[in-house]
Amino acid sequence: MAGIYIHIPFCKQACHYCDFHFSTSLKKKDELLKAIHTELVLRKSELPQPVETIYFGGGTPSLLSKTELQTILSVVYEHYVVTPDPEITLEANPDDLSEATLKELSETAINRLSIGVQSFFEEDLKLMNRAHNASEALKSIELAKRYFNNCSIDLIYGIPGMSLQRWEENLQTALSLEVPHLSCYALTVEPKTALEAFIKKGVVAPVDDAVAQAHYEALVERTEAAGYANYEFSNFGLKGFHSRNNTAYWHGKPYLGIGPSAHSYNGDTRSWNVSNNAKYIQKIFEGDLPLEREQLSTRDKYNEYVMTRLRTQQGASLAEIETLFGLKYREYVLQQAKEYMDEGLLLLSPPFLKISRKGKFLSDGIASGLFLVNLDS
Repeated sequence: MAGIYIHIPFCKQACHYCDFHFSTSLKKKDELLKAIHTELVLRKSELPQPVETIYFGGGTPSLLSKTELQTILSVVYEHYVVTPDPEITLEANPDDLSEATLKELSETAINRLSIGVQSFFEEDLKLMNRAHNASEALKSIELAKRYFNNCSIDLIYGIPGMSLQRWEENLQTALSLEVPHLSCYALTVEPKTALEAFIKKGVVAPVDDAVAQAHYEALVERTEAAGYANYEFSNFGLKGFHSRNNTAYWHGKPYLGIGPSAHSYNGDTRSWNVSNNAKYIQKIFEGDLPLEREQLSTRDKYNEYVMTRLRTQQGASLAEIETLFGLKYREYVLQQAKEYMDEGLLLLSPPFLKISRKGKFLSDGIASGLFLVNLDS
């Protein structure tokens, strides 16, 4: 099984923290959508497996009309084998989700919405330069639930000035809305973003890792009490609502990335499209693929396995590491893990090595400590 990710690189305005590829100009939208159709056709041989997830990301895919979305999906269905019950997700901003729009979306094959709320507080939304306000966030979720059974909302914690109490109120609001899935991320300061410039100038306070960790610990506690499984570091779902797209990514299934800046992975190679709309369109219309490709070594694959699996609830399988990479890799990971196990940050529950509750917030750093650096690959 495999997935298709489709990057829609348009936004109404730039969020201060975002470093994803997008444009606030829609002048080239029609050309770019035609290029996406063409890329799907050009690359169909790269994904012989049945497609079980289709994900519209961005950018802001909810800027597209029903017809534009349906046309892209028709190209996918014409040129790829799609399973009978795929998960088809659309990322959406609250200000785009009027009742009329939601009704139209419900008439397409899209069956899951991921709503970019980020916060239910006006001051947070203004700091991040979000296009919606707090009342639109609430209204969009209430309306979305009328038309979609499977909804997720994004929230950001660790925002400068956000107290633990305010974060817990955000969580309480989200849980009271009975949305079956939450994706929650710590605010990070990416290079060359407006947020980085504001922090350097002293306009915005620096991000505090200790505050973010306290927020995350409250997040884990509150969602667990409400019956949500923390099936991956940033993702929390009720039974039957774990994102199949997210799960596939963290378990190493192949995916094809379509659109400017989109990444693809097939287990042996990784590729990424050019992050420039005009260059992307030009190359595609010339019949050329605007991408770079990297062949992954055994060491690369092992490091990626450790990084992705340790973020999951199940953890990394020692038996699978030995099968995929050899005995020396299993011995190596256990050797590197000993320090973290002694500190109570990693747990060994044969055959799985997994992050403890104490170590959850530090999972990426722990994973990097298990990376293979010097052994021959």
